[in-house]
Amino acid sequence: MRFVKSNDVLGTTNRGNPTESGLCTLCRADCQGKCEVWLSSLVGRKLLYPRSYGIVTAGANNTTHVGVSYNSLRIQGYAYGSHGLNSRLTSDPDDCIFPNVKLETEFGNEVKTKARIPLMTGALGSTFVAAKYWDSFAVGAALAGIPVVIGENVVGVDLESEIDLSADKKGKIKKAPELERRIDSYFRYFDGYGGLFVQLNVEDTRNGVAEFVADKYGDKCIIELKWGQGAKDIGGEIQVTSLEYAKFLQDRGYVVDPDPSLPEVQKAFETRSVKSFARHSRLGSTDLSTVEQVREDFMNSVVYLRSLGFKRISLKTGSYGMEELAMAIKFATDAKLDLLTIDGSGGGTGMSPWNMMQSWGVPSINLHAKAYEYANILAAKGHRVVDMSFAGGFAQEDSIFKGLALGAPFTKLICMGRALMIPGFVGANIEGALFPEKRGDLNGHWAELPKSVLRVGNAATEIFSCYHDVEKKLGKDEMTQVPYGALAMVTMVDKLYGGLQQLLAGARKFDVRNISRGDIFSGNRETAKETGISHMCDANDESAKKILNS
Repeated sequence: MRFVKSNDVLGTTNRGNPTESGLCTLCRADCQGKCEVWLSSLVGRKLLYPRSYGIVTAGANNTTHVGVSYNSLRIQGYAYGSHGLNSRLTSDPDDCIFPNVKLETEFGNEVKTKARIPLMTGALGSTFVAAKYWDSFAVGAALAGIPVVIGENVVGVDLESEIDLSADKKGKIKKAPELERRIDSYFRYFDGYGGLFVQLNVEDTRNGVAEFVADKYGDKCIIELKWGQGAKDIGGEIQVTSLEYAKFLQDRGYVVDPDPSLPEVQKAFETRSVKSFARHSRLGSTDLSTVEQVREDFMNSVVYLRSLGFKRISLKTGSYGMEELAMAIKFATDAKLDLLTIDGSGGGTGMSPWNMMQSWGVPSINLHAKAYEYANILAAKGHRVVDMSFAGGFAQEDSIFKGLALGAPFTKLICMGRALMIPGFVGANIEGALFPEKRGDLNGHWAELPKSVLRVGNAATEIFSCYHDVEKKLGKDEMTQVPYGALAMVTMVDKLYGGLQQLLAGARKFDVRNISRGDIFSGNRETAKETGISHMCDANDESAKKILNS
């Protein structure tokens, strides 16, 4: 494992066990720190470097690479050359500096969507964490210029929403305040960079979410069909602690476990032997048994969504296996979709069953390596392959680089789930501690600032390194409306921005769109075999021998 519980060089510590991404297996909203993502939400780019400058020396401890993972890929550097400089820059060393690396990217088929950095959030749907901290996530993403995804079931679980179900089980939404709140909060600060996805699962399709969004927002939103995710191979879940809410969800058509309509379950809830209920979504495509049927159903869905007025359509798929991966890439390409997000096992942001997360599906690096292979097959046949986003276990700037390089030139974005949620938690806790009267509304967990924050500062202007950047953009009056969780996200994304610029400059790539598979190599032979990325001792070995024999 690259990540250990305590990193003395950065002064970071994981509360729980670190995963491949460096995040704890269980990330708590009330955590007082301080993993690398947590601390970078406050100090930003400072965390790119070892602490205590002037009295220390530091050396890397990541010298062995065991097993197949993104941590077993390494980034290639070069001692000469420059690629991707724009017209106003030259190959002069005064121009070839890392702040001149261009990270702006775009994706889409006919209508292009721009992003300031090749990054997007994971799907933030009906989980209560997503609802509680949405303003931080959405405003932060809008200010950072990256896309955000409204996940599945938001309308269905909203107690205030109103849905009429017709005889053919096709719903019509009359009122959806939570969905509208989420859309509106993002577009308040949207400035042309980024975009907002609205995801559809089986229940969302039945409830008429696409029709509601099209009627109210036109083509402002990107509509996303959902096949699955990397965290689980069943529908989404949430947990509720109210019997009445459980009955409401069951009446909405959800699977609720245990069944709240049974007298014995109601009695168990009264005696507190049952304290909560799990709400589950349904599996899709259960009435289809062949690839041809799936294709026809998928194409019909895309045609229908276009008839509603959506100019941008995407697909999210999980880590099912090679057949489904090939179907996703081929169907999305043939349908001229704007983005395909491919999520590997086994991360998650909701209530995925633990052992399912541990055991099911294809791990991210294997899935993404095959995605490149399959996309390359289509490209060789002359297809304009769908733009792709890789998801599953990304948290740091080096993992962004590796994911983009592994899937180049098809991968335009890296999708981060939990890593982009942590700043929302941290900022809400800080704002709630500084303004106790707002703590409940903010879902803050701290009565006072912990030592881990006080070491950085005791006011927002001291704590968040990007505070004044945001203030310059919005002005002092509007600044009072920005959640501290959004400030934390902007700060953390800025750290990723600077770190990615540095890595690209070292690879002599001054535009992220020039990144290639030749910019990474494998740290062990097994990873080289599984990914098709050369082992570090084989990469450029032939040209090296030519030099020696010249």
